[in-house]
Amino acid sequence: MTIKMLSLGAALLVAVQSPAAILESADSRVKGLSVERTDNNLLVNMTLDFTGLKLKSDREVTFIPVLHAADSTVTLPSVTVAGRNRYIQNIRHRTALPGDMLVRPGSDVEYSAIIPYSRWMESAVLSLSEDLCGCGFEPISSVMTDVAQLDFRERTFAPQRVYITPRVETRKERSVKGQAYIDFKVNRTDIEAGYRRNPEELGSIRATIDAVRDDADSRIEGITVTGHASPEGPYENNARLAEGRTAALAGYVRDLYSFSPELLRSASVAEDWDGLRRRVEESQIDNRQGILDIIASDDLTPDVREWKLKSTYPGQYRYLLDNVYPALRRSDYTITYVVSSFSDPAKIAEVMAADPRKLSLHELYILAQSLPADSDRFREVFEVAVRMYPDAPEANLNAGVTALSFGDLVNAERYLAKSGDTPEAVYARAVLAARQGDYTAARAGLEKARQKGVKEADDAMAQLDEYTSWLELNNK
Repeated sequence: MTIKMLSLGAALLVAVQSPAAILESADSRVKGLSVERTDNNLLVNMTLDFTGLKLKSDREVTFIPVLHAADSTVTLPSVTVAGRNRYIQNIRHRTALPGDMLVRPGSDVEYSAIIPYSRWMESAVLSLSEDLCGCGFEPISSVMTDVAQLDFRERTFAPQRVYITPRVETRKERSVKGQAYIDFKVNRTDIEAGYRRNPEELGSIRATIDAVRDDADSRIEGITVTGHASPEGPYENNARLAEGRTAALAGYVRDLYSFSPELLRSASVAEDWDGLRRRVEESQIDNRQGILDIIASDDLTPDVREWKLKSTYPGQYRYLLDNVYPALRRSDYTITYVVSSFSDPAKIAEVMAADPRKLSLHELYILAQSLPADSDRFREVFEVAVRMYPDAPEANLNAGVTALSFGDLVNAERYLAKSGDTPEAVYARAVLAARQGDYTAARAGLEKARQKGVKEADDAMAQLDEYTSWLELNNK
């Protein structure tokens, strides 16, 4: 608990325009103030210094500690300091309430009181009411002086969030990729639409193109078809087949749609040795390293390389021929397109629900700023952003900061590890360290962030100091 002491004497002199009798008590002092809270009670202990208080025989001063906050007030037992005659009269005629004290001036009074604790008292003000009475027991003057500000509030570490506003993506280029396994008859390059699995493969290509073409928010800017052949048989024949079959597929697409000629591009790979290498690396095939060494022999011609592979490892070659080579004979296609920009949060929310890939990080940020920062919807937007842009530092930072604000330290740590080294990222990782209980790392990070210009770091450092001090006082 923190107690902010106020000067009693100075407060009296400033607070009142009073007769000389009141000014006589202006040097009254409160010493050794201790206010402790248990689960159910508040314990107030202090020494009231009346050594300098002088009173006429027919005067008395009643000091009443008062605890108050807003509309709530509770009075503690009083201490009446009485001159000689008034002291005797009080002894004879006055009935004191439980806990009230009657004393003579000129000495210290050890004061102690216990009152039931209520929640409103956690930040109440302890004041001292000072009433001067004359011989008729009527108050001549009354002064209320603030003595101490109580503070039993539980300390928390809740620094300000610092987000990064993503840059505006002026041209929102997107792409969608696919693979088609078109079946051709042996040594043929013409496409038969009904042959074997071709209806399904060609339908998949059309569906991908149509999804982009029919989207009112998108405009197709290019379609690239790249045909691949497997490294089986003479290289020259494979090159002919790859080029011819790629041209056939590009022609199939061109005949279906009225795209401009420059929009459709094609390329071919005569023998896909890179694809073969990747699949062998991922396999558990016998003699894998030896096979990989032959595949990597760039000093050999493709035909010699294939012969060496076949003759050195005939069993494994047959396995590759049956299980790997078919997957190498394919057509990769990429559709590049441009998406419209959005600024209305309602429209952005609609697009996010339908196809978040259309949205830029900046647009998702616009949507988030339109939502309550403590809402699940707010958090969802940043989660979507980091899923759409998993390697973007700003997406990871903003998702990490949001996870921190929701107390999700596991995801906060995961995101902030990929948030880069911007001042904002340094600040966020320092806050995470504090939440994890590493206050040394937190202070170092906050200081670094402050030096880098993060103005919120000063407040965070002050909060951290107050929080750790509170922890020490409460032995937590």
